[in-house]
Amino acid sequence: MRVAIAGAGNVGRSIAAELLENGHEVLLIDKDPRAIKAESVPRAEWLLADACELSSLEEAALQRCQVAIASTGDDKTNLVVSLLAKTEFGVPRTVARVNHPRNEWMFNEAWGVDVSVSTPRIMSALVEEAVSVGDLVRLFTFRQGDANLVELTLPEDSPMIGLRVGDIDWPVDTALVTIIREGRVLRPDPEGTLELNDELLFVAADETEEQLEDMLSPHHRK
Repeated sequence: MRVAIAGAGNVGRSIAAELLENGHEVLLIDKDPRAIKAESVPRAEWLLADACELSSLEEAALQRCQVAIASTGDDKTNLVVSLLAKTEFGVPRTVARVNHPRNEWMFNEAWGVDVSVSTPRIMSALVEEAVSVGDLVRLFTFRQGDANLVELTLPEDSPMIGLRVGDIDWPVDTALVTIIREGRVLRPDPEGTLELNDELLFVAADETEEQLEDMLSPHHRK
C-alpha cells in the first residue's frame, strides 16, 4: 500500500516509520526545509512542497496512493489536504489529525475526511479509561459511517464474565474488534470466554453505545 503523509514533524515521521515497518510505501511531504530529515526515516520518500497546492500533490502523484494522512499541526491545512486528496485525486482513504477539539465538527465527509484522530481527545480518553473500569470510553470517531472506536474494561460485577464470545448477542451495528488481556492482544474467538478486567475494543454506532454499556457494565453507567 502506498501512503502519502502531509506533515513531516514528529507525528508524521512516527507514522511513517510504523507504516514502513509494516511493509508499506511512504511519501512524506512538508513545505518547511527544516522538517526534511531524510536520515530520520531513510526508507521513506521525501518531498519539499506545500501539500495545500494542487501542483505539489500532482508532483507527489497522489492518485497512486491508497491512503492520504494529513498530520500537520494546523487544522486548516489538514482539512485542505484531505479535501484535495479525496476530490481531486480520488484517494480511497483519508485520515486527518485534529489539533484543536473545537474544530472536530468540521472533520467529516464534507471536507473529504474519512477518519479523524483527535490527539487531545485520545489522551483524555486514555486518562479517563485508566480511572473508570466499567465505563464505556470513546477513543475516536470514524466520520464515514457514523461509527466510533470504543473501549470498556470489564468490572467484577459484569454479567458478561464467563460467557462464550460466540454466545453473546451484541447490539446491531456493533463489532467486537479485539480483547486485551494481561497485556496481550487477542483476536475474538467465538469459543473463548470473557474474563474479569478484559479490555474490550468495539466499533459501534452512536446509537448503540448506551445499549452496549448496559450489557457489559449495567451498574457502572454514569
